[in-house]
Amino acid sequence: MNTLLKSLLIASSLALFAGCSSSGGTAGDGSADGAAGASTYGAGRGSAFGGGAGGTGAGGAAGPAGGYVGGPGASEAQRVVYFDFDSSDIRADSRPVIEAHAQYLVQNPGAAVVLEGHTDERGSREYNIALGERRSTAVRRVMETLGVKSQQMRNVSYGKERPAVAGHDEAAYSQNRRVEIAY
Repeated sequence: MNTLLKSLLIASSLALFAGCSSSGGTAGDGSADGAAGASTYGAGRGSAFGGGAGGTGAGGAAGPAGGYVGGPGASEAQRVVYFDFDSSDIRADSRPVIEAHAQYLVQNPGAAVVLEGHTDERGSREYNIALGERRSTAVRRVMETLGVKSQQMRNVSYGKERPAVAGHDEAAYSQNRRVEIAY
C-alpha cells in the first residue's frame, strides 16, 4: 500500500510539472527585458547535466531520476536547478535533478539540505530576495511531494548577491537564475 501511495504521489507530481509552464517573464522586477525567458526555455545550461532531461549524468547510472546523482556525492552541476526569467516555475529539464536529491533524502532521513535561491542582477534587491525565496520554496514543495520531510530542508534566498557567473548578458543571467542544493 505504501508503494502504491508513493507511486500515486509521484504520478500526480509529474502531472503537476507537465501543467507548469513559464510565461517568459512579467517585467515585474523593473527590468525592460520581459520577454527574455521565452527564448531561453530549455536553452543554456539544460544540457550541462549529460544531455538534457533524459540523459545520464556524470557518475550515475540510469534509474528513477534519469541517471542523475543526488546527495553529497553529486557533482556541482548536478546540485543546481535553473529557472527562466522572472519565474519560479520548475522547468522540465530540472525535474531529474530534484528527483535525484529527493530520492537521496528519502533514503537518508538523517541528511539535510539548504535550498539556496538566486536571481540574476536585474531588478531591485528586495524583489530579487523575494524571487529567490519563491524559487527555493518551489523546489522544496516538489521535494515534499516526493516524500522528503520538511525537517530535512531549509530555505534561504541570496537574491542577486551571489552570482555564479559574472556578466551582463543572457548567457550569464541564465546561469545565475538558480537554486543550489547544498548539503
